[in-house]
Amino acid sequence: MKMSVKWRDGVSFLGEAESGHSVLMDGAPEIGGKNLGLRPMEMVLMGAGGCTALDVVMILKRGRQEVIDCMVDIEAERATEEPKIFTRIHYHFILTGNNLKPEKVKRAINLSAEKYCSASIMLGKTAIISHDYEILGDSPSC
Repeated sequence: MKMSVKWRDGVSFLGEAESGHSVLMDGAPEIGGKNLGLRPMEMVLMGAGGCTALDVVMILKRGRQEVIDCMVDIEAERATEEPKIFTRIHYHFILTGNNLKPEKVKRAINLSAEKYCSASIMLGKTAIISHDYEILGDSPSC
């Protein structure tokens, strides 16, 4: 994997991945940022959320579960002293589908947490990670 991060102005940086996608990151206004993009640590957490959500949807689909929607609400705490690493992360999965089986949802989340989600497993080296889920009522279509 290759990418580059180029300083733009102040504390704003443009990240460009080898996939051709780019994202603008900016620091908080109190350190000179202009609020032009996500903070780098927000990117880390969002990446982990995307990683685990992708795993869960793929595992459920492979298990012949009809997933219509998946959202992950994430709450995190960071250390108060430098380096301000994540110390706690909680993922709350909200899934919608037709006849989703709770045991299959739980299994998919556990497989992501314990085996597949590289980002979460990496963050788990310094943070306590927890998760829960809810299944919303069946939905006719998306």
